[in-house]
Amino acid sequence: MSAAPDPAKIFCNAAEEGRRRLGQSLLELAATGFIAGFTIVLGIVAFGIARAVLEPVIGEAAKLGSAMAFAVGLVLLIVQRAELFSENFFDPIAAVFEDQRGGLAGPVARLWSLTLIFNLLGGTLLALLVTVEHVLPSGATDALAKVAEELVARPIRASFVSAVIGGALVALLSYALQGAHSVTARIVMAFFAGFLLAVGPFDHVIVTALHVFIGLLVDARVTPVQLAELAGIATLGNLVGGVGLVAFSHAAQAKGSNRAG
Repeated sequence: MSAAPDPAKIFCNAAEEGRRRLGQSLLELAATGFIAGFTIVLGIVAFGIARAVLEPVIGEAAKLGSAMAFAVGLVLLIVQRAELFSENFFDPIAAVFEDQRGGLAGPVARLWSLTLIFNLLGGTLLALLVTVEHVLPSGATDALAKVAEELVARPIRASFVSAVIGGALVALLSYALQGAHSVTARIVMAFFAGFLLAVGPFDHVIVTALHVFIGLLVDARVTPVQLAELAGIATLGNLVGGVGLVAFSHAAQAKGSNRAG
């Protein structure tokens, strides 16, 4: 069994991947961002179906089964290398730290903003399709509506902290993937990250916003204002957790590893 790369090597790999992501054309960003949002909604739908099927049988333990179902969506996203907002926090920041000219702030802002927009567009399209009457199995829309109502009912502080954890978790996944030696390892990492994200649930702006949007479409007790507020809180929390806690911490770790070497 080969050893994992040291932190400096992982950081170097991440910076190289970050430069690739920052250099994508508008068409590439549109395509990869769109399909990522589309894929995440598949995970949300799987979550709702599993909750509806399992809850009458195993009660509260259905939360574990539905989280596993959602995790499959994140696995699909990672394997196809789609571009998900906050999953792309660490690699571009690594590229910024390695850049000697300091000219990457604009490309980073472009990457994040376009990814966010196209994630939402792709997810919105599939959300509109899956909420057509009789498309989902009986009970699935009720399960999704219930969770959407729970998401918007939390206090602001709880939503923000949840988003900090969610942003950190997805950024940690991005870091860990750079140390993976095989597709199997990437699948396992993505599955466990997706499971933790859903079982919390910890807020990821795309997942949370699209889940609440589905709630709107199936007549859950949520409003567009609540959706907008929660999306704003989740975006800020994801940035704090993904960039402030994880990306900067691993940048410092890599610097220390280089000095020690």
